[in-house]
Formats: sequence, C-alpha cells, structure tokens
Amino acid sequence: MRMWKENIREEAKKQLWLAGPMIIVCVCQFSLQMISLMFVGHLNELFLAGAALGTSFVNVTGFNVMMGMSSVLDTFCGQAYGARQYHMLGVHTQGAMLVLTLVTIPISVIWVFLGPILVALHQDKVIAAQAQIYARYLIPSLSANGLLRCIVKFLQTQSIVFPMVLSGGLTCLLHVLLCWIFVMKIGLGFKGSAIAICVSNWFNTIVLSLYVWFSPSCKTTWTGFSKESLHNIPQFIKLALPSTLMVCFETWTFEIMVLLSGALPNAKLQTSVLSICLTTTGIFWMVPFGVSAAGSTRISNELGAGRPEAAFVAVKVTLFLASMVGALEFAALMLIRNVWGRAFTNVPEVIKYVAAMIPIVASSAFIDSIQTGFQGIARGCGWQKLGALFNLGSYYILGLPFSIVTAFVFHMKGQGLLLGILLALIVQVVCFLAVTLRANWENEAKKAATRVRGSGVQLETLPSNQNVNTA
Repeated sequence: MRMWKENIREEAKKQLWLAGPMIIVCVCQFSLQMISLMFVGHLNELFLAGAALGTSFVNVTGFNVMMGMSSVLDTFCGQAYGARQYHMLGVHTQGAMLVLTLVTIPISVIWVFLGPILVALHQDKVIAAQAQIYARYLIPSLSANGLLRCIVKFLQTQSIVFPMVLSGGLTCLLHVLLCWIFVMKIGLGFKGSAIAICVSNWFNTIVLSLYVWFSPSCKTTWTGFSKESLHNIPQFIKLALPSTLMVCFETWTFEIMVLLSGALPNAKLQTSVLSICLTTTGIFWMVPFGVSAAGSTRISNELGAGRPEAAFVAVKVTLFLASMVGALEFAALMLIRNVWGRAFTNVPEVIKYVAAMIPIVASSAFIDSIQTGFQGIARGCGWQKLGALFNLGSYYILGLPFSIVTAFVFHMKGQGLLLGILLALIVQVVCFLAVTLRANWENEAKKAATRVRGSGVQLETLPSNQNVNTA
C-alpha cells in the first residue's frame, strides 16, 4: 500500500509539473484570436461581426483540423520517446509537418470562397463578405499553425515545456503590439488584426524551430531532415483521420448550437447569451486541456517504455486531476454566476439570462474536464478511432436531437440547447470509462511497442496472478 501511494504521489508530481506550463501554452495559443477581436471591437459593429463570423468558420474548417491531425503525435512521439527510439520523434514530426502543410491547400481554397459558402448557410451577405476578407488575410497563418502544433507536440512528448511557455508569452506581447500598430496606428482596420495573427503565429513557429534546431535538449530527437519520414506518412494518415474527427465532431457541435440559437424566439438575446456561455466553456476548458496534455505525455511514455503498471497509474492520476479541476471550475462558476455576465455586457436582460444558464454551464465544465482527461488518455494510448466513434454517437445521435427537442418542442430555449451538450458529455465519459476499465494494459504496451518503428522494447511482464486493471 505504501509503495502504491508513493507511485501515485510521484506520478502526480510529474503530471503537475507538465500540466502547469501546458495550461499557459494553451492560453497563449488561444488568446491570439481573442486579442485580435478585442481590437476589432473598437472599430465598428460590422467589422466585429465579420471578424467574429470569419474566426468561427476558420476555426471549424482549419485550425481545429490542424489540432486534430497534430494530436496523432501524442501517440507516435510519446510512445517512441518512452521506447527510447529518440530519432523517431523527429521522423514522425517531419511526416506530420508535410501532411499538415499539404492539407492547408484545399482549406485555403475554401477560405478564398468563404463568402458564397456563408451566404448558402443563410448568413447575412454584408457580414459574409467581411468574413471572407478576414479569412483570406488569415490564410498565411494556417500553415504556420500546422507547423507550430507539430513542434509543440514534439517538445511536449519529451516534457520540454518551459521554452514553449517563454515563446508563447513573448508571442502574446508581440501580438498586442502588432494589433495596436496595424489596427490603430497604421489604420489597416480589421485586416490588420488578421495580419497580426499571421505574423505572431510565424514568430512563435520560427522561435521554437530555432530552439529545436540548436538546443542540446533536442540533439537526440531531432537529427535533421530524413527521407524516412515519408515512409511513415501512411501510418500517420491512418490515425490522423479518426483523430481529426474526434476533435471536429465536438467543436462542430458548438457551432451548430450557435446556428440553432438563431432560430429561437428573440434570436438576438438567445444567440448573445449562448455565445457567452460557449465562450465561458472555452475559457475554462483550457485548464483541463493542460492536464490532458500532461496525461497523454506520461501515458504514452510509459506504454512506449513497456511499463503497463506505470501507465495505468498515470491514467488514474490524470482522471483524479481532471476531476479536481472540474470540481474547482464548477464551484468558481457557481460563485460568480450573478456577476459573470457583466464581463461581456451591460444589458440587464442578458446578465440575468446568463446567471440562469450558469448552473448548466458549470455542470458542463465539470463533466467536460473529466471528458478532456479521457481524451488525453485516448491520445496517449492511440484510441483515436474509438474517440471519434464516441463523439459521433454522443453528439450527433444523442446530444443534438436532445437539444432540438428540449429547445424547440419543450420550449426550454437556450437552456435546452445546453442540456443536449451536457448529455453528450456524460455519454462520452461513460463510454471512455467503460473502455478504460476493461483495458488490458499489458496488451496496450505491446501495441505501443509494435507501433514504434524498429522498437526493441522489452516489456516488463507482470506475474500471471496480478491484474493491472485493479491495481
């Protein structure tokens, strides 16, 4: 028992050491768009609406796709590092960079013709035209974002996090300065805010690339460009598709919710309040995502090293930390429920409605924190296909129909829409929990050894009477 507690304590220290910096990195990455929208908000309502609509669409069709595809490196690089196949981290990362760069081409074409697409989706023509301009100016940032996410995964899976914190912090400071110069001083308007995102993303990418190239910490994991990376592309794509769907099935649901809110009575109020609630969910999601990133790193490292018991300990610690974060977020949101709306608006009706929605938002934040922890476990183990199926079923077979029925049939309006998301999150947690409890961690370690190219990993076999799952 003492040894078990000691293992848990040591694992918790390792994950907290990783999670703290990764939360900061996550906040820095996701704050660029928010900062740009804040500057655009000081111009006029049309520019803000166009930039907000454009941002929403480019996230759905572009940046979220980059996030989903790059998360495959949590599995490949994390397990290769645990197996001490250090050069394979560079090989996998190079292959991912090439694939993501090629994927940006069709996405960029979609962004070029964004206006007609939005009009076909029944969006206002004037706002759609502004959104198209904004998206076109964001095209150079797409390839930078793809490369940046690959580099972040490359460093994260080695537990090299503090250079990313420093680079992310500098990028945020630079971005504020660039927005002020381009939007306010030079007078480029909302185009300037998009240009600032491009410059900031490329700055962050170049800084981290230089670190990888010259740092002694990456000497064994980045050995230069290799043709070997081309041979691993089919393996990468095979897992990248379900990984991308796992991310996109979830994020697309939130965009659908915003569109559905526009069909409710008093659409302006419903859309405003739901947007505030979903923004709140996104802000609070950054903390469990950092825990999830730390968990995926530790789990993949241990599986790659052929240590199934240690991997299962890492799984339990990840779920414990995610649950604690969720509980704290629930408590925080309930404490500020009557004043939270004031951070977004001064309209009393909106503030009162937001306060009424907060209990559902807080419950979603708690469940979502646990669900995000499970997503980290899935990435660490290579369960992306299961994750995609769970997200498809929970959101589109159960969550969305439930939202529509409660919002439109039972007239629960915005609360009904959020209840559908809450139901989907609960179903996700139940599904992932069932898979995790039934997992054979010795087999998962063997799968990791097979996945690592040329791995010579020797698994630590357990006594036949010992069950890792009940450790």
